[in-house]
Amino acid sequence: MKKDVKELALEQARKYGGKLSVVSKVEINNRHDLSVAYTPGVAAVSSAIADNKALAHELTIKKNMVAVVSDGSAVLGLGNIGAEAAMPVMEGKAALFKQFADVDAIPIVLDTQDTEEIIQIVKAISPTFGGINLEDISAPRCFEIEKRLIEECDIPVFHDDQHGTAIVVLAAVYNSLKLINKTLDKVKIVINGGGSAGLSVAKKFLAAGAKNIIIVDKIGIINEDDCASLPPHHAEIAKVTNRDKVSGTLEDALVDADIFVGVSAPGALKPEWIQKMADKPVIFAMANPVPEIFPDEALAAGAYIVGTGRSDFPNQINNVLAFPGIFRGALDAQATRITEEMQIAAALGIASLIPENELTTTNIIPDAFEAGVAKIVAKSVVEAIK
Repeated sequence: MKKDVKELALEQARKYGGKLSVVSKVEINNRHDLSVAYTPGVAAVSSAIADNKALAHELTIKKNMVAVVSDGSAVLGLGNIGAEAAMPVMEGKAALFKQFADVDAIPIVLDTQDTEEIIQIVKAISPTFGGINLEDISAPRCFEIEKRLIEECDIPVFHDDQHGTAIVVLAAVYNSLKLINKTLDKVKIVINGGGSAGLSVAKKFLAAGAKNIIIVDKIGIINEDDCASLPPHHAEIAKVTNRDKVSGTLEDALVDADIFVGVSAPGALKPEWIQKMADKPVIFAMANPVPEIFPDEALAAGAYIVGTGRSDFPNQINNVLAFPGIFRGALDAQATRITEEMQIAAALGIASLIPENELTTTNIIPDAFEAGVAKIVAKSVVEAIK
């Protein structure tokens, strides 16, 4: 009987003891090699950097090194499983960095879920790295952690659970709009899920020019009129979304909507609600492993384009399309931040990989293994800096 991926993953972990190893770039085969690689030769490199810290980007692994940092509090599909249990996921992320963009990445899991402690630890280790990729840190703590680290570190800090998802969704939306012959500033977008991914998707859409966005969370539609009772991160987004101040449920929000983005829970979208949407509705149901609605159900209900987070259906919304190339570009440019402009440029770069004459309802986003994805994204990021 064929083994499933979970069995194979356990076998792989037992066989290799993790996914990563450290390989020296230089040979140390004799005393001369030792004297160059270590003492006394290494003192010359250290002295040069002591005189000019910027040389660390040129003379050390910092130029190509990213820390993948997690506290294990919000691991996809598993929840708050802690530092040790999060390690295999961070190893996998590091392996993807190397595979897709030749970025060296080190997983760092922290045995604390205290916001201030995490900030101080990451700041303290930041001289080793050219960038920090925050991963699987629960909301709302992830917002404060990322914001503070961006302000207090002189290297790029990027929470992929927020921005990676948002960038790839935006790329898919750009191409979907071409097929439904609508523009971003005119469509009505409903986002189901008010966590880190949903809020970042909303902010990315707004930055790209969207005007009409409604966010629905467990409490219902997020409405500025309810700001006094909303948590701070919802009160903030309420001021720039749902400008008609609609109240109610997801079903109410979907009336005449053009695009549904689900970053929420299995089965959250009912087929009959799709029938209340505008002509040629676009459905991105990205809950994993079970989406808000399965593609066959959505299509039967009238959806025109359907995407999920799964690899066994067309139009997979996969973060790996974004984060390797974004960090490749940021490292190459020695950027100190990954700005909104860089992220929108990355989304446009991803979208451009599907020529307009090849765009179809089942081909709106490139495959993760399509050649050149990371290079195009990196190039787009670098050009956005100039």
